[in-house]
Amino acid sequence: MGWGDLGAFGEPSKETPNLDQMAAEGMLFLDFYTASPLCSPSRAALLTGRLPVRNGFYTTNGHARNAYTPQDIVGGIPDSELLLPELLKKAGYTNKIIGKWHLGHRPQFHPLRHGFDEWFGSPNCHFGPYDSTERPNIPVYRDWDMAGRYYEDFKIDLKTGEANLTQLYLQEALDFISKQQASQQPFFLYWAIDATHAPVYASKQFLGTSQRGLYGDAVREIDDSVGKILKHLQQLGISENTFVFFTSDNGAALISAPKQGGSNGPFLCGKQTTFEGGMREPAIAWWPGHIPAGGVSHQLGSVMDLFSTSLSLAGLQPPSDRQIDGIDLLPVILQGKLIDRPIFYYRGNELMAVRAGLYKAHYWTWSNSWEEHSKGIDFCPGQSVDGVTTHTQEEHTYLPLLFHLGRDPGEKYPLSFASEEYQQAVEHISGLVQQHKATLVPGQPQLNVCDQAVMNWAPPGCEKLGKCLKAPESDPKKCSWPH
Repeated sequence: MGWGDLGAFGEPSKETPNLDQMAAEGMLFLDFYTASPLCSPSRAALLTGRLPVRNGFYTTNGHARNAYTPQDIVGGIPDSELLLPELLKKAGYTNKIIGKWHLGHRPQFHPLRHGFDEWFGSPNCHFGPYDSTERPNIPVYRDWDMAGRYYEDFKIDLKTGEANLTQLYLQEALDFISKQQASQQPFFLYWAIDATHAPVYASKQFLGTSQRGLYGDAVREIDDSVGKILKHLQQLGISENTFVFFTSDNGAALISAPKQGGSNGPFLCGKQTTFEGGMREPAIAWWPGHIPAGGVSHQLGSVMDLFSTSLSLAGLQPPSDRQIDGIDLLPVILQGKLIDRPIFYYRGNELMAVRAGLYKAHYWTWSNSWEEHSKGIDFCPGQSVDGVTTHTQEEHTYLPLLFHLGRDPGEKYPLSFASEEYQQAVEHISGLVQQHKATLVPGQPQLNVCDQAVMNWAPPGCEKLGKCLKAPESDPKKCSWPH
């Protein structure tokens, strides 16, 4: 989902009344970022509070390659990483994930091995349908065991875009919240729906209701679901004891726009890139009775901050034996403070850009290769900026491209290298980069090796459903990451 997809962020059709109301009752973060312009690494960052280059969710197969976890990936979230739900357990929390996990699908990476108590959802994206010989359909899990597969048991109609998955995920959320409230049990719910990821889907009652087409239908259903979850918390009388945060894993995928992609507002490019459109996200904090209504924050925030903030809410300290990149946002949310901190924009194993205050310095630029671009793969359609949206990897380490994001949120007008403003800002940011790189210990890259034999042929529980498939011989290879 893109920064420009919600009415509260200026989307012209104003089709997100519940999220807009959530913003009116809570706090809007205008400068909130993901940790990667792609789904898997950003989710790993959210749950560990650490940059993907630290937690292993990156590749060294080719410089600055974006990588995620397709079903032939061998790696996943390492046991050495401490995930938010594992830590919350220490304070007596019950933890549930609903929807997309995407941190590895082999048994050792199962979310219930990493702190979650319950799961209803899928280890991968809802791509398919597949033929069960070259590639199996993706499983949907109920806790430890699969409950069926996408397209076979959980229908998605690619012609009409109809699927009732968001409704299933909504009901799961409402039931879980009711159960925890009845048992007076503190809980952490990670509601990771994926209806706005191409192939986009929505349930029957939402199809054809948006001015924005199918993508808008999906956004409207997500908005409606968020409204129902917040109302449920209020009806149960626990809204004042429940902190809720809404955001996205990366910017809108312009490669599938306009029919299956959203809006990144005034920002440059989209998903897969380290321009603002790829990494700046819509973000809303809601906690009635604690967060003053109608707040707007210019705090530089990150999905990794949700790790530190959640621990703080539970009265826990972050682990002290590793570098945590997230900060505790409670002073920002509750007292309106601003904390000075940089934002690091990584693409794979390369630090591409850094933001400090209103300045953003690009040390590398790259949208995608000429070869990919010539095939019609375009992450910046209609947005070419000379010398900025480059189709070869361009290094600017010694003379970074600098933008003032207050005056130029679209990254169209680099500051003059000769100006005093440029020299002062770059000197400051260079110091932050040196400090960051001096202490950086990259994790073991998890996204380098692919093997057809590890795909979802025979997930746990498949024998009960008669859904086990024969796996091919193991043949590990280096994964190919064209982006």
